[in-house]
Amino acid sequence: NKKAFVELLFWKSPSTVREMTEGYGTLQEGEGAGRRRIPPWTPQEEQELRELYWKYKEVEGEDLIGAILAHLSVPGRTRRQVVKQLVRL
Repeated sequence: NKKAFVELLFWKSPSTVREMTEGYGTLQEGEGAGRRRIPPWTPQEEQELRELYWKYKEVEGEDLIGAILAHLSVPGRTRRQVVKQLVRL
């Protein structure tokens, strides 16, 4: 590629470098930087999050986010995801 030197002037992720060296379009679906996409919150999960927040909000001496994570019906959400969603709501 005659213009590869221009691409080298900018920061690259490992998946982009791999694609440059192996040829464009070689990454399969689900590989690279986008593979860790966070699944969106469903309306049911948002409602459950609201209910759990109001239920455990007033409990003294207990970690609010820890209590919510322990009682979420869908496992796999991280502490950071729950906090971000609560702030958004």
